[in-house]
Amino acid sequence: MVRIRLRKIGAKAQPSYRIVVADKEAQRDGRFLEILGFYNPRTEPATITVKEDLVYDWLKKGAQPSESVTRIFRSAGLLDRFERLKKGEELETLLAEAKTAEAARNTNPKTERAAPHKKSSPAQA
Repeated sequence: MVRIRLRKIGAKAQPSYRIVVADKEAQRDGRFLEILGFYNPRTEPATITVKEDLVYDWLKKGAQPSESVTRIFRSAGLLDRFERLKKGEELETLLAEAKTAEAARNTNPKTERAAPHKKSSPAQA
């Protein structure tokens, strides 16, 4: 069985992930068939970049997304667009909509979550 799942990249304690198509028995960071996108949960909001035309192709072929990838796709609106594609909507229309949604979602991909500020006591002022 072929799965769409996350492949960890990045340094220790600084994870980011590639969204890949891999055989179900392959290791998490092992052999994969194709890279479909990128996911970085450390930015605010999380950066999600997906090649939707490739995802649609693999979903049509029967690839099953993992639970975490399903949540990512749902938050990006990809699964709703895939349902509309199955009902007969034009692929070009959906891809144009996806491009505008991605531009709005990934406003500043280099922004990281801000560290919590320490409250200063009046004695320090």
